[in-house]
Amino acid sequence: MTDTRPKRADARRNYDRLLTEARAAFAERGTDASLEEIARSAGVGIGTLYRHFPNRHAMMNAVFQEAVAALLERSRELAGAEQPCTALVEWLRALITHAGEYRGLARALLSASHDRNSALSACSVPLRDAGERLLSRAQKAGSVRTDVSIGDLMQLTNAIALAAEQDPADPELADRLLNLTLRGLRPDQGSAS
Repeated sequence: MTDTRPKRADARRNYDRLLTEARAAFAERGTDASLEEIARSAGVGIGTLYRHFPNRHAMMNAVFQEAVAALLERSRELAGAEQPCTALVEWLRALITHAGEYRGLARALLSASHDRNSALSACSVPLRDAGERLLSRAQKAGSVRTDVSIGDLMQLTNAIALAAEQDPADPELADRLLNLTLRGLRPDQGSAS
């Protein structure tokens, strides 16, 4: 259970410094960056870090809230698009870009998608709901097969981001993999026997 009481000024400063240092560490070294180093860089002890963030996923959730908010806003903007399938594809590309921003994030999101108790589910659940709305519109328009689920698409986008992370020398890989995936979404493709 999260404490919703306002933080004291010093606690708020510690929290903000930890988030700043975590963003920098995750950007430079990936989401597996040492929590002890993050605490040290923020000028606090590891106990203070754990009081604010009980585990790595809780810290990642806090760090990525701004990006998640932007993805949710983008889904709202795309919700009324004339071409629902194009809107869905644009949003999936944005999701892949987000998952690829920090080394290790795609892997963490893949594992968190199976664990509703993970602190990262606070990121994935709203994204899943937003994607579900876009997918449903595309399916109702007849642009996407009805047997495709948002869970499938989110797993695929995270897998694409993870594959692209593993091959940074090929900047076009994520887009090629997404295009291959999109061919399988069309209703006229059916399932291969």
